[in-house]
Amino acid sequence: MQPIAAVERFLERLLERPTARLFHSPLQPIQIQRRIERTMESERRSAGSRTLVPDHFRVHLAPADVAALGAQAEGLAASLADEALAFARSHDYVLEYAPTVELVADRTVPAAEVRVSVARPSAPVSPSVPAAGVPARGNGLDETRAYEIPVTPAPAAALREQRPDGGGRRIPIDGSVLTIGRSTDNQLVLDDRRVSRHHARLQARRGMLVLTDLDSANGSRVNGVTVSEVALGVGDRIELGTTVFVVEASPRS
Repeated sequence: MQPIAAVERFLERLLERPTARLFHSPLQPIQIQRRIERTMESERRSAGSRTLVPDHFRVHLAPADVAALGAQAEGLAASLADEALAFARSHDYVLEYAPTVELVADRTVPAAEVRVSVARPSAPVSPSVPAAGVPARGNGLDETRAYEIPVTPAPAAALREQRPDGGGRRIPIDGSVLTIGRSTDNQLVLDDRRVSRHHARLQARRGMLVLTDLDSANGSRVNGVTVSEVALGVGDRIELGTTVFVVEASPRS
């Protein structure tokens, strides 16, 4: 390996070390997404004036990491496939089918690491799916719709506020956007001087519950780690200023 390439790989591994949990796993969705994007780049090939890229990716994870994802694995795979399509279109790459992502438990992969391989799916997503960037034939919606994204249910969850006196409210989460902050125009208003006026946003995204920090002054922490955006799981502890919430599961109605 050339010295420059070796340095690049070292920096790549350093930057991809996990900084917060994905549900109960040390992996982050962005870590897996970047691996898929680099695999797409490395496997691209020219076909005349077009650049063809793979459309089916196998994400190899340690068995313990796959088990930690649990029921969230399906939603994560759908989200990663959606991001792969967006990446291909932003670079004017051509896909034969709508991207698919398969999470594979692989005993040869160390914990918290990701390996991505390319393979053809056992069955095409749809023989009528057009290549990315190529208009579909037909009228009406067929001219703009590449494929229909699978609908994944919003997580049934709630936030339980933990106060030093043992009290605290319970906030149900229905999947819609929940803004959190000190200002009264938030859906969840916190009387906490260490919380920014518009501190964070909580929303369901493709079957996952995602917390996003809105460039707050004091940051958002999940399980003791400062995060900018992270997918949450049951039992995760959210710290906004001095206010603490714990994610709880809720039975579906």
